[in-house]
Amino acid sequence: MTPERYRRLRAVLDRRQPDLTVLMENVHKPHNLSAILRTADAVGVYEAHAVHPTGGVPTFHDTAGGSEKWVYLRVHPEIDEAVAHLKARGLAVYAANLSERALDYREVDYTRPAALLLGAEKWGVSARAAELADAEVVVPMMGMVQSLNVSVAAAVILFEAQRQRLAAGLYDRPRLDPETYRRTLFEWAYPREAAALRRQGRPYPALDGEGRIVNRG
Repeated sequence: MTPERYRRLRAVLDRRQPDLTVLMENVHKPHNLSAILRTADAVGVYEAHAVHPTGGVPTFHDTAGGSEKWVYLRVHPEIDEAVAHLKARGLAVYAANLSERALDYREVDYTRPAALLLGAEKWGVSARAAELADAEVVVPMMGMVQSLNVSVAAAVILFEAQRQRLAAGLYDRPRLDPETYRRTLFEWAYPREAAALRRQGRPYPALDGEGRIVNRG
């Protein structure tokens, strides 16, 4: 761990947004899942969420560009539990869905805690997911096609959220709680050591100002 690498990790972690996330409902194509995670990393999402019928997620694709290392992915067994989990944390859930009640995606205030719900390729969000959402949003289309690819739609909407949050100063200071920040920093800096310590049920050691492990024990 070089001091430069350590500073880079901290700079990225300082801008993570614990109250902005994405929920993927049965997004089953690996390149789409990977592209969404890459966008999530780019806009500062700390943790993404997914619902998959097998209880797992597809294999990661090169499109992710390694972003799966930096964005935690929580897998939920079904959509009701996933939405309930997000709402219990105080997040409003916005479903990207072509419907009569859908708002232009730019009308939403993303400076408030928000989760973007994206549906499966071709079919979109399920009727149940749309019912559970607080509101629906749409990217206006001026051509012959009705909608964007799911990963492209995610990028368009999440970068609007980033734009609003930058203007509001939400990237100007660390927003993770101290314990989450400390734990995540160690896992990012020393992934192999962190995995071994978790298997052993041992706590992570402290890091000094240069990112070196203090008292390995």
